[in-house]
Amino acid sequence: MNSSHMVRVFVLASLAALAPFAIDTYLPAFHVMTNDLETNPHAIQQSLTFYLFPYALMTLFHGAISDAIGRIDTIKIGLGIFIVGSLTAAFATNVEILWLGRILQGIGGGAGNVVARAMVRDLFQGPEAQRVMATIQMLFGIAPAVAPMIGGLLLGIHWHSIFIFLAIYATISLIAAIKYLPETMPQSKRVSFSFSAVTHRYKTIFSDKEFLLLVIALGANFSGFFLYVLSSPIFIVDHLGLNSTQFGYLFIPTVSGMIFGSYLSKKAAGNLSHKKTIQIAYIWMGLIATLNLLFCSFFEMNLIANIGFVALYNIGMSLAMPVLSIAALDRFEKIRGTAASGQAFIQMLLSTVSAGLVVPFLWFSPLGLSLGMLGYFILSILVISQAKSLR
Repeated sequence: MNSSHMVRVFVLASLAALAPFAIDTYLPAFHVMTNDLETNPHAIQQSLTFYLFPYALMTLFHGAISDAIGRIDTIKIGLGIFIVGSLTAAFATNVEILWLGRILQGIGGGAGNVVARAMVRDLFQGPEAQRVMATIQMLFGIAPAVAPMIGGLLLGIHWHSIFIFLAIYATISLIAAIKYLPETMPQSKRVSFSFSAVTHRYKTIFSDKEFLLLVIALGANFSGFFLYVLSSPIFIVDHLGLNSTQFGYLFIPTVSGMIFGSYLSKKAAGNLSHKKTIQIAYIWMGLIATLNLLFCSFFEMNLIANIGFVALYNIGMSLAMPVLSIAALDRFEKIRGTAASGQAFIQMLLSTVSAGLVVPFLWFSPLGLSLGMLGYFILSILVISQAKSLR
């Protein structure tokens, strides 16, 4: 991969990583924000839902918009809204203003992730596309490890500085996208953007059973890990007995597992069939999710074990992710942006359900979270077993 390709990959990764930065950077500040905004932990927890719901909803439109007006202009609009939302949250004086800022962040934040996925398939083909997707996933995976540590450091200044950091990050990513990424949706290939046209395209996409199976499996695999991210303020501080500056104890190992799995997927491209890669990934995830449940059922809490199982699960999750993602996008080559939106929507919809309903129900103990991981894995394997494109 030449230097210009590597620059593009880094820029695409920075756009994709905006979402985990927006979620993870402020997690160490939950307890401080609860006191400062004179509210309760549940209201601060719901700020995740206020981000994730509009994020999931707008992913349905970012790809369709990029198919109509171009990839770069979509990034400009989306990240512009995200920057406004970050500044709104930065100067929040009550939880309602914080919610407003998070809503705006959610509306704009998905543009980078959705468009980045579409541009990978616009720019790269065949095994190279899987390698590039895996490379982006490796770089993307660094964000959840780095973000809470940055948040912990910025908390030493004030929690408001966390959202100022997010505004700066989005601004730098936007400038880099304009400077280094080509427009991969030329005028001759653009499609109309209207409610009826978008509705028709989504009817086409979501009526495709194979596409739905692939993206639901992808989203369920990710949710098996993501529920630990969403519950991390309780899991890390209340259950594991760490403090707000020690989120790295969870995120560094788990993200290392994600990066290693992405590395294995990159090496598998062109050497192992998609079917074989998926089989290995699912056997591994099933083994780890089961062992995690058994450990949490019969043994006392242990920092290394409770975090280690999540890290090991992520190896399998990240090994499967590029294969599932590319297989789903390849179902609709002419409206790949819309397909990328549909894929991101399903993933974030599952994450939103996790944030609002599943996590508060399961975060009573590590056992509850291990049940959630195994439950999402069972959902994924039931779904992927019906997919024909990976047989």
